[in-house]
Amino acid sequence: MILYHGSNVEVRRPRILTTNRSLDFGAGFYTTSNLDQAKRWAQLQAQRRRCGSALVSVYEINETVFESLSLLRFERANAAWLDFVVENRKGLYQGALYDIVIGPVANDRTMSVINDYMNNQIDRETALILLKPQSLSDQYRFGTQKALRHLSCEEVMLLD
Repeated sequence: MILYHGSNVEVRRPRILTTNRSLDFGAGFYTTSNLDQAKRWAQLQAQRRRCGSALVSVYEINETVFESLSLLRFERANAAWLDFVVENRKGLYQGALYDIVIGPVANDRTMSVINDYMNNQIDRETALILLKPQSLSDQYRFGTQKALRHLSCEEVMLLD
């Protein structure tokens, strides 16, 4: 399986960075199976940080290793996904530390819904109704060194 990571720097050896940013699935190294999504993220990072270049690192991972790792998978943006994202974004998640978490990525279209839900402006049922028609790309969050060991960087692409 091929996964991509978009950034403004080359990432041949992924690391788990501790950060004060509240991310969808918590601290970890994030990838996607969607090349276009990784390209957009790389371009955004290069613009925001005003340094480096838009780069996409390409990784290979054998999916059979998922069987030996602690894995949490969300097939779609459902109630469990919403609760997990909100807990992580608020910095409140106290559950199990998974090696890998896979699921939809909250994007610009969904963040307003999630923020409204987090701020109690809409209830959970309304949030789920608004999220349901969204076509969301995936994200793979690698949360442990055990999981990262299985990623092999195959190439780094410089975007125009």
